[in-house]
Amino acid sequence: MKKVLRPETEKALLEAGFSDKEIAVYVALLSLGKGIVTKIARTASISRTTTYDVLDNLSQKGLVKISGKEPKQEYVAESPERLEKFLSEEIEIKNNSLNKVKYIIPELFSIYNTKEIPRVRYYEGIDGLKRALEDTLSKGDTEILASGGAEDMFEAVGEGYSREYFRKRVEKNISIRGIASGDSGTMKVAERNMEELREILIVPNDKFHFSVETNIYNDKVLNISWKEKFAVMIESKEIADAQKKVFELAWIGAREMGRK
Repeated sequence: MKKVLRPETEKALLEAGFSDKEIAVYVALLSLGKGIVTKIARTASISRTTTYDVLDNLSQKGLVKISGKEPKQEYVAESPERLEKFLSEEIEIKNNSLNKVKYIIPELFSIYNTKEIPRVRYYEGIDGLKRALEDTLSKGDTEILASGGAEDMFEAVGEGYSREYFRKRVEKNISIRGIASGDSGTMKVAERNMEELREILIVPNDKFHFSVETNIYNDKVLNISWKEKFAVMIESKEIADAQKKVFELAWIGAREMGRK
């Protein structure tokens, strides 16, 4: 009889990278202790041929061992503790791979040709807005040119997340120069301008309320609609350069307004 796991247990195994069939066969073998393929397949409610393939995968992961030879070959379940060891080993391997990839990223960037390939990306929903913002942190030691207001940002993604985003930006030494509507959120954020590598010119909120934020960075232009909860990112050097010029004109205008 097929053993039914608690939903949270099955979810944990799926998130750990196991397929539905691997889970079914693994659980079947755990409940049996050991058995031939036919018995395991029947218990897992999976075809005999598929069970062979799945058992081979589980064996490579060290969760199953083979005893005897065909036609009386039996598969024996290892202790569930082996699952933790397997995942720990996988994490170590992935971390080693990640460290190696970090080392070669500069070389890959040196041959990455984006000059003739403009890109447009669309982001939707709260998670999409957060992914769009995270892209502005993809390259450290740079400057973001921006226009917007903190109040709408706080309402859309939360002040807690926004503050964490600011922290990550500072950590990567990414400064921001912006024109901001003088809403309550912006005035609150402005108190930490120096610590958060931020230089902003504040314009009257009643005349220049920016419900859409624009960020110009790394040959990209990101427009975020906080109220409608979507964002569009254009990756194009030509468009980014043009928007930088528009921003600089606006910067001059905002500075002159502040002097009056």
